[in-house]
Amino acid sequence: MEQIGREVISEMQLMKKIAVIGGSYLQLPLVLKAKEIGHEVHCFAWLDGAVCRDYADKFYPISIVDKEEILDVCKSVGIDAVVTIASDLAVITVNYVAEKLGLVGNPVEFTDITTNKYAMRHALAAAAVPCPRFVRVKSGEMPDISGLRFPLIVKPTDRSGSRGVEKIDSPEATGRALKRAAGESFVNEVILEEYVEGREISVESISFGGKHYVLQITDKVTTGAPYFVELEHHQPSSLPDYVKVQVESVTRQALDALHIQNGASHSEFKIDADGNICVIEIGARMGGDFIGSDLVRLSTGYDFLKGVIQVALGAFEEPETGHLAYSGVYFLSKETERLLPVMRDWKSHDEIVRCEIMSETLKEIHESADRNGYMIYKSEIGKWNCG
Repeated sequence: MEQIGREVISEMQLMKKIAVIGGSYLQLPLVLKAKEIGHEVHCFAWLDGAVCRDYADKFYPISIVDKEEILDVCKSVGIDAVVTIASDLAVITVNYVAEKLGLVGNPVEFTDITTNKYAMRHALAAAAVPCPRFVRVKSGEMPDISGLRFPLIVKPTDRSGSRGVEKIDSPEATGRALKRAAGESFVNEVILEEYVEGREISVESISFGGKHYVLQITDKVTTGAPYFVELEHHQPSSLPDYVKVQVESVTRQALDALHIQNGASHSEFKIDADGNICVIEIGARMGGDFIGSDLVRLSTGYDFLKGVIQVALGAFEEPETGHLAYSGVYFLSKETERLLPVMRDWKSHDEIVRCEIMSETLKEIHESADRNGYMIYKSEIGKWNCG
């Protein structure tokens, strides 16, 4: 009987109260992982689209940008860690609440340079990290783009998921693209930057106490111009090993420049024909599109979600990674209509881990939210070419 009592006390000591900021399907893997480990999950999000509501121990219908109200609840509950995995907007609240409660997070004074693309560009350029030339345009301003070379990329300074992103080839297209991008921005602010030709990749990393661990490099396939919405991701990257070493070095340099000290990060790069590496964007959170939540674990064996929770609790264990398999995700849209027959019959393919078709009424996509479904795979022998 005494032994049982000790076991119960031990389990109670291990169970922590985890605050998850955001409740959409993007946060669901994090909620489920925390529950699997044995933690008590408190989820904060708008009601609309909050699928995590049905899985968290406690759900609070509070906007993820309402930092003070979330802080008050976390104080009263006695939260042990604050996390998010796929929302730049939620990162602002995570850092604020963590700092106020004395928990592990990233410095509040540097939150802006990881959530605002203009501030990020400034910080990277100041640290001599390679990135495109750029200008910022505030609402109602006429941009001075005399120092930039076309084509340009136009995008909101504060959004993700390809919202408002567009490539323009001439000054005549600038006004319309600026209006579109500003309409997607919460603060009506836009950045214009020189378009970089080259191969697109992303890097998944986890940091603790300012030390960075690169977990995986991912090859990316997009729709191309003008909107560049992601259609495929594949791990590991087929880049030569010597280029991977260079990418990892630039990644660590960029993370230091942005003062990302703790937690997941998702870095996007382009590599031109001459091998020059250019930083496109960096997020102080796990990559979306199932890259962080699924693909890293499938290709390396490392439980990225568990690692993020460990960092937030201050109980991080250095990751052990290696090549386990090939993994990837395909997205369904009008551009990838060839996938539909395979996705309908996905259970007959051993490589497919998970598949969902949201709609068979396919449409051309302008942003990630326009995609109609996804299919995640794992292969032992190489990249799985579907269709």
